[in-house]
Amino acid sequence: MKIEIKQSEAAEVGADLAAIGLYEGEALPAAVAGAPGAAAAKGSFKSLSAVFPESGPRLLVVGLGKHEEADAERLRIAAAVAVKEAARLEAGSLAWQLPELGDEAAAAEAIVTGTILGAYRFDRFRAEPDEPVPEVESLTLLAPAAVADAVELARVCAVAQNRARDLQSTPANFATPGFLAARAEEIAAGAEEITAEILGREQIVAKRMGGLAAVGQGGPEDPRMIVLRYSGGGSGPTLGLVGKGVTFDTGGISLKPGAGMQEMKYDMSGGAAVLEAVAAIAELGLALELIAVVPSTENMPSGTAVKPGDIITQYNGKTVEVNNTDAEGRLILADALAYAVELGAERVVDIATLTGAVVIALGSTFAAVIGNDDALADEVIAAGETTGELTWRLPLHPEFKAMMKGTFADLSNLGSKREAGTITAASFLEEFVDDTPWAHIDIAGTAWDVGREYTGKDASGYGVRLLVELARRQTA
Repeated sequence: MKIEIKQSEAAEVGADLAAIGLYEGEALPAAVAGAPGAAAAKGSFKSLSAVFPESGPRLLVVGLGKHEEADAERLRIAAAVAVKEAARLEAGSLAWQLPELGDEAAAAEAIVTGTILGAYRFDRFRAEPDEPVPEVESLTLLAPAAVADAVELARVCAVAQNRARDLQSTPANFATPGFLAARAEEIAAGAEEITAEILGREQIVAKRMGGLAAVGQGGPEDPRMIVLRYSGGGSGPTLGLVGKGVTFDTGGISLKPGAGMQEMKYDMSGGAAVLEAVAAIAELGLALELIAVVPSTENMPSGTAVKPGDIITQYNGKTVEVNNTDAEGRLILADALAYAVELGAERVVDIATLTGAVVIALGSTFAAVIGNDDALADEVIAAGETTGELTWRLPLHPEFKAMMKGTFADLSNLGSKREAGTITAASFLEEFVDDTPWAHIDIAGTAWDVGREYTGKDASGYGVRLLVELARRQTA
């Protein structure tokens, strides 16, 4: 989508449709107050009203709700509602009058982000329709030139989030570990500051990455350990990003129920977020050193699959009883976390669709954050508040760690009790970062079917903008 900023009136930009926000209890501008349809315009949140001025494009009045409740998130939602209506009206171009929020840069970010995300659809595998599907191809923001940096940041991040959504939605017969590795190499080829290292099955086994090797041994697709290095300079510590990349999760021998299993293609959402965040960071030219690690595999049942009760050795030398093969994400993340630390990451954030327990605890509104470093956890939370990707911190405690001790090995990949499943999974991961500041983001509830107007009911791309914002904060 083409994005422009202009300092002019909507009638002068030549857009097919103009949008204006209206707060409850406020009146439309005098220039359009008497136009047909203006009397019916409402300010109730997400309401839509059509107004037909004597000159210029059709006007779409978008309700913003109560002024005292206004924030960037509400504007993102309003922008998504508007762009969907624009597509329905077959408007190829849309102009938005920047709503009053008290922070022009935040308002501009919200309108651009909501518009790009709200216009998204995944139709790669649909047959050619008889008639073209309406699409909004350009957005003109009627706003001061001073918001240009905020607009560009929003554009880059929203487009990257949509690329992550494409990866999430691509079926597992296409989006294999090799497919993710190829995307990583494509990202590296597009930026001088990025280099890629891809480890295949033989290298994974030779390096004794026992978690990734074990999970990957059940299927014909070779696992990959994907590493991207971004050298942007800066004087801060090297940031490590680790993303779970299970391209299809059957549960392995501990087979999942069949109902809904088709959605298990999105078990690589954390990996998708990390890959596309790195691409956005490079495009923005952020001044930091970054190491991204994505362990990628399928989790399949077969005669060669890892079995409940098997004992494996992870990359850092710790042994693990695999007491549930459907708790595979922590096994591959353990190797990746230890590898990221060895490669030089001085602060590490991992992001993963890790536990169903987080959905019970926090639904699809919040992701869980758990970490061993208060400052890093606080930065993650603050970054999510800025981008609208909300998180909620859960605690670590020695009693949770004790629940992950093994009977015949150092650790078990399954807690000794069913309680606190999200926390015990994180407690397992903590064993692989040593004393490195670390935060874990469990996105099992926020990666898919969030239902927000700008993410819809399928792939959300959650985490891309949060990770970019976290990186930006490290450069400040």
